Amino acid sequence: MVAPLDTLRHIETPEGIELSLRVAGPVARVLAWSVDSLIRYGALWVLLMALAMLGKSGLGLWLIILFLAEWLYPAVFEVYAGGATPGKKALGLKVIHANGTPIDWPGALIRNLLRAVDFLPLLYGFGLVAMLCNRNFQRLGDLAAGTLVIYRDPPTVALQLPPGPALPPPFPLSSTEQQLLIDFTERSATLNPERQAELADFLANQTGVYGVVGVERLCAHARWLAGEQT
Repeated sequence: MVAPLDTLRHIETPEGIELSLRVAGPVARVLAWSVDSLIRYGALWVLLMALAMLGKSGLGLWLIILFLAEWLYPAVFEVYAGGATPGKKALGLKVIHANGTPIDWPGALIRNLLRAVDFLPLLYGFGLVAMLCNRNFQRLGDLAAGTLVIYRDPPTVALQLPPGPALPPPFPLSSTEQQLLIDFTERSATLNPERQAELADFLANQTGVYGVVGVERLCAHARWLAGEQT
């Protein structure tokens, strides 16, 4: 049986934190590159029209700007804009080091300078072959720089404890148990009443109450653990 394509990768950072990341494949990266190309060359075309009025000096200045834009445009955005050029940001992508840390100048410069090799023999031929030959879809520049292109996590909405009384739990709880109780209360609004009661009944022997009353009692304990006043 062929395993399904899975782009989720589990990476441990130097601080010992495990991250779950989704690496981006060739299609999303080509679309991001296309958006960046439209932005970059559109701006360069407008600038050429303006500098053309200066004659040869204007053309010389434009060629310098063309060189800098071609090689530094991606690196500057990746280092100073959260790992994403405008094209990558539009596609929900960003560049990081393979160990999960933010990309820095050496990594950004290496991966972007080696685009010249990835582009060979035509239209990122070597780069595309390299991406299709490794599970993390790294082109040659990524392999040399030790970088990954991943999907950005969508912004998370902070969950709130439902309003109500706060009561201290009548029995000691470990830090893990306290966090589980707070998590249950935060997510209770996403569960139907029957499911809430079913989960609360697992602790009925400790709380002494069942059903809806048990849910309310657990929520009261969670509010107290979260620092709310009784």
